[in-house]
Amino acid sequence: MFSIDQYAYSNRLKNIHPGEKVAFALVTLLIALVAPRPLIPAIIIALMAGATIGIAGIPARFYLQLFLVPFSFLVAGVAMIALTITSQPQASLKGVTLLGWTLGFTPAGMHLAGKIFLKSLGAAACLYFLSLTTPIVDILTVLRQLRVPALLVDLISLTYRFIFVLLATVNDIYTAQASRLGYASLRTSYHSLGQLAANLFIKTYRRSQELFTALTARGYHEELQVLEVAYPFSWPFLCLAAIFDLVLVILMLLT
Repeated sequence: MFSIDQYAYSNRLKNIHPGEKVAFALVTLLIALVAPRPLIPAIIIALMAGATIGIAGIPARFYLQLFLVPFSFLVAGVAMIALTITSQPQASLKGVTLLGWTLGFTPAGMHLAGKIFLKSLGAAACLYFLSLTTPIVDILTVLRQLRVPALLVDLISLTYRFIFVLLATVNDIYTAQASRLGYASLRTSYHSLGQLAANLFIKTYRRSQELFTALTARGYHEELQVLEVAYPFSWPFLCLAAIFDLVLVILMLLT
């Protein structure tokens, strides 16, 4: 999470208007979800990865490590979709039969699983492009300009903030335990892990109370007021994004 935030502030597309990047990512994500053929999401994955690595300058190794997170979850999820368990004989079903039940795969199930897999990865690639090129404060600015309720925007901001508080607290507790040989054996590891989980809740709750006290002392009243950075529109980026999405739509209609 720390690296994602760091790259969001230091990439080559940092000075592009956040509204353009939000619109581009969301429109492309919508195309990936509604495309009837798996070819379109596959193209989106490749081009979004190329834009994030080649244009924004995000290291390829870091991007691939991030991409392994949804990839591993999706592999486990679509495997269950592709798997067919039935007691009715099917000519297209290939698998193992035991006690009258057949466990295996069908071409239709494999096609559906592959389609969902590529659509989900395409959506993840769009969101990675947005999160790695746009700081959260700029995304919240776009949400305010779109008249999203202030309560929802503040909840998103505080939730994002507390992700880092949670990670920092976990790191501090784990370092303190490891320095005292808290993970020297399997038994002590389980004991230390239980203490970490218990202390994490208490420390995080305290941090939330301290944050609320600090906000109240600074005049917080129902809405977080922050300074917004004015970005000029980048017409070259806007034109390239429009051409890219237009080509995808035409390709989707043709296929």
